[in-house]
Amino acid sequence: ALRRLNEAAARTPTVPVLDWPDGAGPVSHRQPAPGEGADLTATLAHATITFLTGPDRERLRACHAPRCVRYFLKEHPRQEWCKPSCGNRARVARHHERHRRAG
Repeated sequence: ALRRLNEAAARTPTVPVLDWPDGAGPVSHRQPAPGEGADLTATLAHATITFLTGPDRERLRACHAPRCVRYFLKEHPRQEWCKPSCGNRARVARHHERHRRAG
């Protein structure tokens, strides 16, 4: 997966861009080189690499709801699901399991 991600990111040449906001220090980021066509896969690969090497990576979680395959950024210490409907589905599944075993 890492090899494929890096290969996709390499399809779009980039150039460093310097930004120096008032009252802050200089910041460097990369953007596609001028005149190059946009490759969606390469753009997504760049965004993925930026995310995985950034501070938000620590908040990435898999949803615990049954049959959900989504990931989300944890906003609250008790958050376990990607959206409220997944939380409801998980509670219904627990309820069903408790009553199935009891009966």
